[in-house]
Formats: sequence, structure tokens, C-alpha cells
Amino acid sequence: MKKYNICFLLLLGVVLAGLLTGFFLNRDFGEAKSPTASQSQEETLPEMEPETETIAEDRVVMNQKKVKPVQKEEKQYLLVSEDGFLLVFGSHGKEICLYTHIPISDFPESEQDKLRQGIWFSVMEEIYSYLESYTS
Repeated sequence: MKKYNICFLLLLGVVLAGLLTGFFLNRDFGEAKSPTASQSQEETLPEMEPETETIAEDRVVMNQKKVKPVQKEEKQYLLVSEDGFLLVFGSHGKEICLYTHIPISDFPESEQDKLRQGIWFSVMEEIYSYLESYTS
């Protein structure tokens, strides 16, 4: 019985020593990775080139170096029915941007006629909104 108590205490001591060692090593590495108060955020983040952003003329954008206004009503995406399913084409009408796998039969007759002709949208979010309104 005495042998079992000694083995149990020895095992308990080894496990505790391993846990404490792991805790202190992990804590030391965690502190080394985090930036100190003396380092500024600019030193820790890589330098990035400013991007050109397109916006509507009636919106205000601050802290942007280059801003190109968007031409109003610029249609870039065509939602059209092809082989009974809806596809989204890019502005040139040659490249497929999105396969929706949504059958045209899910839409009312009036919308089916429009979709057979094709509906132009400015941004992809408008297409998602349009599809969600009829398929939900």
C-alpha cells in the first residue's frame, strides 16, 4: 500500500511540475510577441499603399488620398436566364461572374419575362438583394 502512495505522489509531482513549466514558458512567449507601450502601431504594421476607391459624388470620404467619383447609373452586371437557370455576366456580357443555380420557374411570370431579356445592375449587392427578395 505504501508503494502505491509513493508512486501516486511522485506522479502527481511530475504532472504539476510539467503544468507549471508549460504555464510559465507560454506566458513568457506571449509577452514577447505583444508590442510594448513604447512601440507605436506604425512599427508593428507593414506599410501599405493607399488604394483608389470609387464612391458616389454625394458621399464624403475622409482620409483618402485618391478618390474617383462613380458615374451614376453605370451598369456592370447582367442577370439573365440561360437554359432555365439564372447567370450573372460581367459588363462585357462574355464572362460569367456567378452561377446562381436558381431556376427561373421560382419567379413570377412578369419577372420571368424581364429575366429572359436580362436585367442590368450596378453592383453585385443589388443582385443578391433582388434574388433574395424572390427566393426567400
